[in-house]
Amino acid sequence: MARKDIITMSRKELKRLHIIKKVLERQITQVEAASLTELSTRQVSRIKIRVESEGDSGIIHRLRGQPSNRTTDPELKEKALKLFKEKYPDFGPTLASEKLLERDKIKVNDETLRLWLIERQIPYKQRKKRPHRQWRQRKEFLGEMVQMDGSHHDWFEGRGPKCVLMGYIDDATGRPFARFYEYEGTIPAMDSFKRYVEKNGLPISVYLDKHKTYKSDKALTIEEELSGEEALSKFGKILKELEVKLIHADSPQAKGRIERLFATFQDRLIKEMRLREIKVTEEGNKFLEWYLPRYAQRFGVKPAKAANLHRPSPTEAELDRIFRIRTERALRNDFTVAHNKRLYQIEDNVRARKVVVEEKIDGSMAIQYRGTYLKFHEIRQRPEKETREKCRIGIKKVFVPAADHPWRSFEINPQISSYPQKEKVGQKEKELRLLSKT
Repeated sequence: MARKDIITMSRKELKRLHIIKKVLERQITQVEAASLTELSTRQVSRIKIRVESEGDSGIIHRLRGQPSNRTTDPELKEKALKLFKEKYPDFGPTLASEKLLERDKIKVNDETLRLWLIERQIPYKQRKKRPHRQWRQRKEFLGEMVQMDGSHHDWFEGRGPKCVLMGYIDDATGRPFARFYEYEGTIPAMDSFKRYVEKNGLPISVYLDKHKTYKSDKALTIEEELSGEEALSKFGKILKELEVKLIHADSPQAKGRIERLFATFQDRLIKEMRLREIKVTEEGNKFLEWYLPRYAQRFGVKPAKAANLHRPSPTEAELDRIFRIRTERALRNDFTVAHNKRLYQIEDNVRARKVVVEEKIDGSMAIQYRGTYLKFHEIRQRPEKETREKCRIGIKKVFVPAADHPWRSFEINPQISSYPQKEKVGQKEKELRLLSKT
């Protein structure tokens, strides 16, 4: 049995081959194929000829498998690395590349040299990070300020999915609070802060970074600027309603306590969960309820002053009302509301142009208008729109003649002028027309 050759192609080449075959079958024109492949008509014509003569392999670029024109000579690479180990072992890549060019006449980019050193596992001098030297004194009271952040890490060391640890630490005492979530966003921030408030009460302020969940990047309208309002994220609006001051850190070093807490957890907490073979977030959250009080007992400190500034937590019903994502949506003429790519039918007869959609932490939602909650149901069966594949028209390239092209050397004989001849022809035509009329 004869052996068949194996042709390796990329998805892009397979797409081109499919279109070229349509051209060969005369189902589409070369102009249409050029538009679909984003190539010129001449290039499509050349590829067509190659596929006709060579078969499917004609679609593959002729430079496939050839060395790049920018490939460094292997002998030059070995010589540069040898000189580095012998003469510049304590040099950084930037200085070493300069000295190789200056003293040894070997031109190599500093980043290329650094990658070569990493590839051969050759140690080199690295720039030390500038330490954050400014020290900030702890707050005096428990609950005066709480640092908050999310830590993305492989907390279960491959035994389970990667997740985020939403962490809190009291600035005065170092008491931690944390929970595992699938991602860092508005819902995890709301749920974790609600649980913190239920356990400890409302703090005076929360210190966190400028993640889009905590700091809005939305531009203010003219009305908001005139009224002196500030752009707040959905989580920031909840803190404002609870009268909790929101403080944004300008750098990770500014909220050093929560960063050091995460560094400790990524060492100690991971090993504790490894011993207990914890694999999922539910098991991790249950373990944190046992682990965090013991951690606070060992590593916590006494506040400078004994007063607790945490305010009493609101009722469960009040917290449930506050911790919701509110979005204003238009009410259509058929009493439907579109939200998150879903359509909802309002059952109540209400005269309104806009309603407020509220998303709860547990995933449920409500729709209200001026404090009155409306009855609704989701429209699940919707007619599917017919989608037509659009044919993109390629951009026609402007042909620019070369400098030595014959067109550029063409000159008009100054002794010959076509303008008077056109004028004479025009006069004869007028005379013929007058004679024909007479």
